[in-house]
Amino acid sequence: MLHKNIRDFIQFLENNGDLIRITALVDTELEISRITDKCIKNGGPALLFENVKNSNHSVVTNLFGTHQRMAWALGIQKSEELTNKVDKIMNVVKIPPTSLLDKLRTLKELAGMARTQPKLISKGPCQEVIIENNPDLYTLPHLKCWPLDGGKYITLPLVFTKDPKTKKRNVGIYRMQIYDSKTAGMHWQTHKVGADHYRQSQNLKEERLEVAVALGADPITMWSGVLPLPPDIDELAVAGVLRESPVEMVRCKTIDMEVPAQSEIILEGYVIPGELRTEGPFGDHTGYYSLEDQYPVFHLTAITHRKDAIYPATVVGRPPSEDYYMGKAAERLMLPALKLVIPEIIDINMPAEGVFKNLIIVSMKKQYPGHTRKVMNALWGLGQMMLVKTIVIVDHFVNVQNLSEVTWRVTSNLDPKNDVVFFDGPVDDLDHASKTPKIGSKMGIDATEKTESDGYNRKWPPDVIMDNDTINLVDKRWKEYGF
Repeated sequence: MLHKNIRDFIQFLENNGDLIRITALVDTELEISRITDKCIKNGGPALLFENVKNSNHSVVTNLFGTHQRMAWALGIQKSEELTNKVDKIMNVVKIPPTSLLDKLRTLKELAGMARTQPKLISKGPCQEVIIENNPDLYTLPHLKCWPLDGGKYITLPLVFTKDPKTKKRNVGIYRMQIYDSKTAGMHWQTHKVGADHYRQSQNLKEERLEVAVALGADPITMWSGVLPLPPDIDELAVAGVLRESPVEMVRCKTIDMEVPAQSEIILEGYVIPGELRTEGPFGDHTGYYSLEDQYPVFHLTAITHRKDAIYPATVVGRPPSEDYYMGKAAERLMLPALKLVIPEIIDINMPAEGVFKNLIIVSMKKQYPGHTRKVMNALWGLGQMMLVKTIVIVDHFVNVQNLSEVTWRVTSNLDPKNDVVFFDGPVDDLDHASKTPKIGSKMGIDATEKTESDGYNRKWPPDVIMDNDTINLVDKRWKEYGF
């Protein structure tokens, strides 16, 4: 079920009754976003707008807007399969082979991973049309999603940069506000790798930092841009492992960058270190508008695209939105890596309402005094986890995906004075609750059952549950009675 490009995926969704073609004339100003948001909130299908006002391009939205579609995008049936696949990869890395057979098997697995590294080819569909003479951003159907937005935005770009020193590639999804035909805002938040590349280019006093933007690669590569990977891990290498085949790349025409060959549209350009411009407001995935601020400026040098390019977009806003389903799949991908570093962890849940960084629920096997605090601090010390505002810890037997059970456990087991910890640390640029931008307070909640090792000096009550013999007897009779 591997999808070579976004067109394959669109056709797959249509064949499975999960995509609608809209032939009525629609406007990029609020109308497409309203239709899309309503569709997402009602669990509706992907949408292909084939008749877009003042544009020769179709627009596709809501490609990843359900758990099922997100799984299909990754070439699997259920997101749990992603965790199992990554578990297998992690086992190859972490378990030293003991027997000759194990060694041969490990070598085979590692060789397979090596064959999935990005592959440079001479030409690709993304360069069927090349526009170097007077390229124009206005020729593309960018969306204005919400009434107070500062303008139209590119909402689903894969933004490519290279570390100015090491030349290692980074890929991220960063929104881009259209300023005019040649420039756009580059929303590199402080803690993102793209922002680090920009700061390095400033420190090195470079004249410019080259940037490429890919719209509409294959679905796994598109999704890889949301992954919170360490800076030294190539998103495209991860995409290749998940695809079980390399991501084909082609060289850009006006800058020294490689981009996915199967993309629909490529924007080539650069940012100038030190050049900032007002960006925003933007109706963001937090459910609030992120307000105006100063961000780098992207300068366009070329546009290349397929002859009949499809423009992909996403609409974020009050959760759950499409980005929640993309993030949930990332959660399943990252779980094995988290368990490798913090083996006490059983499962995690990042609810839609927590917008990724406001709330993480963790189940763990508690073994000694202060163990829950150790896990909290370990999580806050891991990459983008530093931005999490609230961590809730529950026991290993609690289903963290069941928010009803989690709420019951937290409210029942919590002694606020003893079980809540606070400290200050970095917060996301989009966090509007902290008194000072980019730094604020964090909260850890220990909702586990307490024992003597926790300083609890009385007996903890058992759960009210039925014994297994009675359960089995009643279940048997239940079937006999035809219920």
